[in-house]
Amino acid sequence: MSEPVLAAESVSVERGGMTLLEDVSLSVSAGDRLLVRGPSGAGKTTLFTMLGLLDEPEAGQVLVAGTDATALSERERARLRRETLGFVFQDFQLVPDLTARENAVLPQTHGGERDEAWVDDLLSTLGVADRGDHYPATLSGGEKQRVAIARALANRPDVILADEPTGQLDPETTEQVASLLLDVQASIGTALVTISHDPALDPYFDRTETLRDGRIVE
Repeated sequence: MSEPVLAAESVSVERGGMTLLEDVSLSVSAGDRLLVRGPSGAGKTTLFTMLGLLDEPEAGQVLVAGTDATALSERERARLRRETLGFVFQDFQLVPDLTARENAVLPQTHGGERDEAWVDDLLSTLGVADRGDHYPATLSGGEKQRVAIARALANRPDVILADEPTGQLDPETTEQVASLLLDVQASIGTALVTISHDPALDPYFDRTETLRDGRIVE
């Protein structure tokens, strides 16, 4: 069996005297489509930040391609994050004074392999090539999310992490964006971990885990 590309092993997180995650373990292999479901307050965003190496747990390990990220320095974690992970955020997090295309190519600007033709292909596949010269303020919610997906894939990451990627989209746009995300994900063989409360996403995923009160439950 191949080594997981991303794994959490007995991860626990406490903040302000509150337990946000307790003994959470999960494993993601190459090409996996994993949906982590749970109600508001279940700890989903905390799990997203742990898996994305954006924060550190009080206990347990986060492993990326077998490397224990919790044992690395912040600089080493940043390099590992940049080289192996792509992020799709609920609120898009596009840079307002950069065009759509400049936003999408940003990960390559910050140390990835320069391949703007790949980014142009992504924008075309995602149906926003004609919006490349436009700024985020002029884009619809669906267009912003498609640009964010292109940005997440710019460095051909091993894993895409998506936090409520359809949370600000209407049902029709949710279906379009979800279909496009999974089509592109499948075409390059990257793993996809999506954290969401949206039941409309269930049919798109091979595996589903439920997070409740900071724990993975059956």
